[in-house]
Amino acid sequence: MAPAVGVVSAAGADGEWAPSDRPVLGLDIGGTKLAAGVVDAAGVVQSFAAEPSRADEGSKPTLARLFELGRRVVADSPLEWDDVQAVGIGCGGPLDAQRGVLIAPPHLPGWRNVPGTELAARAFDRPVTLENDATAAAAAEHRWGAGAHVRNMVYLTLSTGVGGGVVIDGSLYRGSTGNGGELGHVTIDWHGRLCRGCGRHGCLEAYVSGTSIAERAQEAGLEVANAEEVGAGARAGNAVAQAVWDETIEALACGVTSIVNLFEPELVVIGGGVARSGEQLIGPVRETVRASTMKPAGDGADIVASAYGDHVGVAGAAAIVYDRATAEEARPHG
Repeated sequence: MAPAVGVVSAAGADGEWAPSDRPVLGLDIGGTKLAAGVVDAAGVVQSFAAEPSRADEGSKPTLARLFELGRRVVADSPLEWDDVQAVGIGCGGPLDAQRGVLIAPPHLPGWRNVPGTELAARAFDRPVTLENDATAAAAAEHRWGAGAHVRNMVYLTLSTGVGGGVVIDGSLYRGSTGNGGELGHVTIDWHGRLCRGCGRHGCLEAYVSGTSIAERAQEAGLEVANAEEVGAGARAGNAVAQAVWDETIEALACGVTSIVNLFEPELVVIGGGVARSGEQLIGPVRETVRASTMKPAGDGADIVASAYGDHVGVAGAAAIVYDRATAEEARPHG
């Protein structure tokens, strides 16, 4: 059975798509940035570009800039357009991956029922596949990256929001409607901070997203613009920044402990902009999770940074296309 991802074909009147190992154009729609990259079948990002999302301008101009970014990265790559077999799009949910529709992503204000795959198919004249961005990133890390050697893996992205992707026994877990794995909305304090993503209180996202880290630092009196500056302040010995960073570590470790107890993965991969801090964040989280999880689940779970770093969004968008190609080739025909 093919993965539950939305595909619009622009490959001919019969609608058939013959998958191959030719490169894929990966597009990533984030609340802070848009990204595009050409990715080959070995998971190598051949070219990459990113720019601010400015998503509050609306879906039409934002997607127009994204599609132009996609054309640019193909032109900047060593490839021709004829070498690109398909387009993959990763975006935060909720979305309808089967129909290729962005339903109402919280990080894209005002975007409602946007037919993302249809618009991209018209723009590129290629088959287009849509998937939740964190699920797609999990696919990339499992296919080519940090989790390529494991069967059970969890991916967490700490960015504008917090997303998650889960691999169980070698397969992506998507849930009954394709929107499973919203690990950013695991509750770590039901009397806690308001989560802007879902409207409840005490979600993991309300403490460890880049947006939330910066907000908590500002509330504590720091003049910072983003989580990176909070981390830098903590490294420089600023006591207030260190307190905010320590709370971030505690909150993330709390959430990851629950996730490890639930899924018993071999590996937890952490990506997104906040993960650029590396071992400053991941080291103490790893130590706390190993001490806190139920045994033996925690003993076997390592916690590492994304192998793809800032390129994980476009690698993920491409990975879902290759995953679909693998499933298509495995289906009986005739």
